[in-house]
Amino acid sequence: MTVKYPNGSTPFQQQNDVSNSPQNVTYGNRGMTLEEDINLTNRQYLALEKAVIHKKPTPIQVVAVDYPKRSAAKITEAYYRTASTTDYNGLYRGYYLDFEAKETKNATRFPLNNFHRHQIEHMQQCIKHGGIVFVLIRFRSLEETYVCPATFIIEWWQQMQSENGRKSIPYQEIVKNCYLIPMGYSPRLAYLDAVDDLILKQSEEV
Repeated sequence: MTVKYPNGSTPFQQQNDVSNSPQNVTYGNRGMTLEEDINLTNRQYLALEKAVIHKKPTPIQVVAVDYPKRSAAKITEAYYRTASTTDYNGLYRGYYLDFEAKETKNATRFPLNNFHRHQIEHMQQCIKHGGIVFVLIRFRSLEETYVCPATFIIEWWQQMQSENGRKSIPYQEIVKNCYLIPMGYSPRLAYLDAVDDLILKQSEEV
């Protein structure tokens, strides 16, 4: 029996669908979503034995299934078993990484309503236990992606809770306090370069 992922590929294909040669990542990939870019990058990092990072599965409870064809099943009703925390986690250089990925069409600010209280609390807990925690934010219209330390995001989110607190982070604040990630071939999105700096800063604070 062959087990396949939802996209139809086998585990072997998933593991080997990575190349270190530039010609295998074309300019046609520029339209990829942030999640697609991260997933590709994580497969490249895994192939290079640089890091083991995966997207967290979201547990759902299936309520109803339709069978439009005898050979296929379609989920027609389901709900989340538990509230989601962050999108990705893994290991790099012996450190636990935990991060969220967010995109916005807004070119001048990042809306803080993209985060839920339980996500903020989860990031705080990971920081407390020594994890390297951050958020990847993409400004789609600008084609810019930033690594933002979780402490930076948490500070702005807590400020939002106060009376007359801002509901968004200005773009210029992100430019000043976060790390612009270059887009490339392999890795596609070299976010671990910024993580190296986060690790260095955390070690200096201990």
